[in-house]
Amino acid sequence: MHLLTPVKPGVATVVSNERCTASRKSSGFVRHLALDVSGTPLEGAFLSGQSFGVIPPGTDQFGRQHKLRLYSIASPTRGEDGSGKILATTVKRTIDEHWESGKLFLGVASNYLCDLRVGDKVTVTGPNGKRFLLPADPAAHDYLFFATGTGIAPFYGMIRELLGRDTGSRVVFTMGSPYATDLLYHRELTDLAERHANFTYLTALSRERQLDGSPPMYAHDRLARSADIFAPMLESPRTLIYVCGIAGMELGVFQRLAERLSEPARDQYLRVDASARENIANWERRMINKELHPTRRVFLEVY
Repeated sequence: MHLLTPVKPGVATVVSNERCTASRKSSGFVRHLALDVSGTPLEGAFLSGQSFGVIPPGTDQFGRQHKLRLYSIASPTRGEDGSGKILATTVKRTIDEHWESGKLFLGVASNYLCDLRVGDKVTVTGPNGKRFLLPADPAAHDYLFFATGTGIAPFYGMIRELLGRDTGSRVVFTMGSPYATDLLYHRELTDLAERHANFTYLTALSRERQLDGSPPMYAHDRLARSADIFAPMLESPRTLIYVCGIAGMELGVFQRLAERLSEPARDQYLRVDASARENIANWERRMINKELHPTRRVFLEVY
């Protein structure tokens, strides 16, 4: 890690910057940004699931250089190009309004990255991260991935890595989104699911009916709605669970595991103190790591 630092950063070159939402009518603007890091220490030295840093040009309102921002790598370990020279990330424009003043607020780094064009230079650092990774022997495991929003980034890299290496692992990916128009990489993931029998791509739309017409649901609700897919995997000692996205989504996953699994099966992923075994529906996020203890078979990256 930290082959490039804010004190000694590197320079990458933009090779592509494309929208990755399912529709132009999406409620947000999200882009797949690919950077050429060849010739820097990052070349061939990052893993899917890690992140890299970006230092936006310019200064803040106090005249200080903008601070480093971290972005998840959305590429396989061998990069977008297969040789580790090009890494990508998934960036959503931050466009908001200050609560008190009512003035428009634009995220500094996100809008800077989304505005980049092919050939532009970007100051980068990294790689960062040593926990939210695939295991050393990916073929020894099966995977349940849950994401919301740009939390899809590490999984977009991991899925392509697992399928590209032909590990034979069973991979089930659930993407949570308010509306179908907000789904990211939908066409690409649908195509991968059609071409690989060991990969299942599921969506969970929270504010409209599902693509098949069934009622709205959150990503964690797939554990119940698609029990025929999840139950055999959750009972298997091969399975690992990864969750990435908005903070709080992991609690829903834990609640469904507690509701649907026997205690021995649940304990493979989540150990629950006696004080929390009743009233599962009223669990709160503050209980995680106090009364609710994820095991080493669960990987969390929430923000």
